[in-house]
Amino acid sequence: MTDKNNKIPFEEDNYTHNINRNNERKLDRRGFMKTLVGAAGVFAVSSLPWGVLAAKELNGLGDKKYPKQKITDVKSLAVGDSTDFAFPGEHDSAILIRLSESKYVAYQNACTHLRCPVFWKKDEGEMICPCHHGKFDVETGTPTAGPPRRPLPEIYVKVENGAVYAVGVKRYEA
Repeated sequence: MTDKNNKIPFEEDNYTHNINRNNERKLDRRGFMKTLVGAAGVFAVSSLPWGVLAAKELNGLGDKKYPKQKITDVKSLAVGDSTDFAFPGEHDSAILIRLSESKYVAYQNACTHLRCPVFWKKDEGEMICPCHHGKFDVETGTPTAGPPRRPLPEIYVKVENGAVYAVGVKRYEA
């Protein structure tokens, strides 16, 4: 048996012999705080574009633009009747209701409670969600009965050249 590698290399105790004392001062509290502040700065700068986008969305400054989409011809929709369409995407179901000769309202027809489809009941003059008997005011889209608490998202409509067009979606605060 040899004595090689069985000895402590320095005159130190056995618990600190693996620390290089010459570089030990580089990891003091001041150095650690400088590293921490530098890392926080890098994270802040890297997340700044996402923060600007989030603030823009929350403040409603960025109105989303959708291409104008024809819903129906004026003469094909009688007063009091409704028609279904998709806006702004092909999977976003919506409903257009003609309230008078010149007044149209349109909403996305997914209930704000559990996203069940909303139907127009012409006889009762209400928009009804049959899942939990929620009701919405046809003039404003606000809930009048049942579990829904938020209004239906309104779709802006425009009448041009004998046709009704969807031109945008109203933004709501949460």
